[in-house]
Amino acid sequence: MSYRSVNPYNGDVMAEFDEIGDAALEQAVATAETCFEAWRRTAFAERAAIATRAASILRQQAEDHARPMTQEMGKRISEARGEVALSADIIDYYAIHAERFLAPEILQPEAGEAHVESEPIGLLFGVQPWNFPYYQLARFAAPNLMAGNVVMVKHSGTVPQCALRFEQLWRDAGAPAGAYTNVFASYDQITRLIDDPRVKGVALTGSADAGRKVAARAGQNLKKSTMELGGSDAFIVLADADIAKTVKWAMWAKLNNMGQCCIAAKRFIAVDAVADAFFAAFTDAMTRLTPGDPMDAATTLAPLSTEAALLTLVAQVDRAVAHGATRVMGGGRIDRPGSFMQPTILSHITRDNPAFDEEFFGPVALFFRVADADAAVALANDSSFGLGGSVFTRDIAEGQAIARRIETGMVFVNQPTWTAADLPFGGIKQSGYGRELSRAGIQEFVNRKLIRVASIDDAP
Repeated sequence: MSYRSVNPYNGDVMAEFDEIGDAALEQAVATAETCFEAWRRTAFAERAAIATRAASILRQQAEDHARPMTQEMGKRISEARGEVALSADIIDYYAIHAERFLAPEILQPEAGEAHVESEPIGLLFGVQPWNFPYYQLARFAAPNLMAGNVVMVKHSGTVPQCALRFEQLWRDAGAPAGAYTNVFASYDQITRLIDDPRVKGVALTGSADAGRKVAARAGQNLKKSTMELGGSDAFIVLADADIAKTVKWAMWAKLNNMGQCCIAAKRFIAVDAVADAFFAAFTDAMTRLTPGDPMDAATTLAPLSTEAALLTLVAQVDRAVAHGATRVMGGGRIDRPGSFMQPTILSHITRDNPAFDEEFFGPVALFFRVADADAAVALANDSSFGLGGSVFTRDIAEGQAIARRIETGMVFVNQPTWTAADLPFGGIKQSGYGRELSRAGIQEFVNRKLIRVASIDDAP
């Protein structure tokens, strides 16, 4: 497996890193296992002090952390700064709330006393993607470290400098050796780590194909796992929607991180009454995007993360068109240096078209016209994915009613699906299982142990 920093804006190779050797990996696991025995007994206040320092360092050194994201995967610098701030917020959130979230739960049995305690389970292994190089790590590491677990992370091979920076962040904050460990692991080593009895749980954020492989391996070892996989989120525009405001959110929903986001809006579903107005305004807004240096705050269209990502997306569009989709605009690479994709809109996508049930990871929007709200719900649910979705309407009660009918883990009304430390994040169907963030995120990898006290003289 390659660990290389390649700037997708100009193709420059900035750094390369060797995979970890087997002996070094064994030492890393042993160190983490030893660390856990002490870390699990560390008071919440001490863990929180370290986490708070980590969040503070992120904020104080925001530019130093944001720049590598832009250089390694092309994220616009304004979005990179926002991700640094979000990551710090997540770490702070668990520093503040972890002890309360994991406090013993007092039960009320018919006789005697009982309560449930939440105990850490040990070393957790996370496989994390490139598209949000710090946020993905923060939402895995912060709750689990605060719960008393220790974490080992295999980050994407395309963002190794971000991976090292996040590991250094915890060291600088005072975390003991083995609490947070980055490993530049090979595919074989990933398998061995999942098999290793010292690893007690596995978390993956990635594609459905990667999820199947990792979940299957974890299952063979009877290990708890969480899977945050892909999505094909529906962006539903109802008849009474404020079109001007809705189009602004549609652009944000599609172009955040250049569409390289599991919860990016991918299927835009408008009812007949407003379809023409929405489609015209959305198309006009897409034509106004201009490519440029992602380090320049004025840039509105950044490159995709890698050349391979660009070629994959172009091939998807070509296949969709070959199966009958209409190419409204774009569809190919931009004729300039860098991995730039034209802003693209496809329409007239029938159910037998491969594009109907694929995830398009980039600035490609699929447009659907439907008769009414019922048809919009039916189309939104006709997907193997079930991550997020959004509904735009002036009638909040109607929006909530529609949201209840959509088969996903998250639905937002009058804003696109997004993330915050205090909101549970996760999906159903091929979008995976388990939840991250909020109270739910810290409960995934703890042992909810019942402790029961009863009179020795009472019958069971």
